Amino acid sequence: MEKVRVALADDHPIVLMGVREVIERDDRFEVIGEAHNSSELMALYREQRPAIVITDYNMPGDQTYGDGIKLIEYLLRNFPDTRILILTMLSNPLILSSLYDLGVSGVILKNGDLDEILVALKALAQNRIYRGPGMQSASSVLASGDDVEGRIARLSVKEYEVLRHFVSGMSVRDIALLLNRSVKTVSAQKISAMRKLDVDTDQALLTFCVMANLFL
Repeated sequence: MEKVRVALADDHPIVLMGVREVIERDDRFEVIGEAHNSSELMALYREQRPAIVITDYNMPGDQTYGDGIKLIEYLLRNFPDTRILILTMLSNPLILSSLYDLGVSGVILKNGDLDEILVALKALAQNRIYRGPGMQSASSVLASGDDVEGRIARLSVKEYEVLRHFVSGMSVRDIALLLNRSVKTVSAQKISAMRKLDVDTDQALLTFCVMANLFL
């Protein structure tokens, strides 16, 4: 039986090593290459045409294809036959739900059991969407009574992207250029996010994100 071809992408070599080790336990799957950034991932796509790619959501340092939603949208648009499994530290249920809405086939949390990867791969190989036990609904978090989590859960995926890059030190203009949005749009999304998080200054926004471990 022909093996299902899988490509891996993560900027942490130890994560790649761990994921490869898990996948190689099952002879139905074959790791055909590894990438440390989105440009390397694009090269893998074009050369190897994997059936499935397992990629981190946050892979900073690559301005050509970016990471996060920008990278995912590019992959879905240009390689529609390849199924995408996101491996991430991201924990905001609303953002995770939005990734499914974009068209990814599964999301796995890095702080969970890596053996879950094989369960997800089996689902994807059967053309099914994988939703693991770590995937809470956004409504359950909003109803939990946790004010911090509730505020975070109100962010849209695009607002989250803007905040992620802002907290990393980028200006609104730089973010607009990176995400291919207008400065006015990025500014409006940042202001909307601040309103949802109930902060009124840039310093308060940065403090909130650090204290909430929002972008680990």
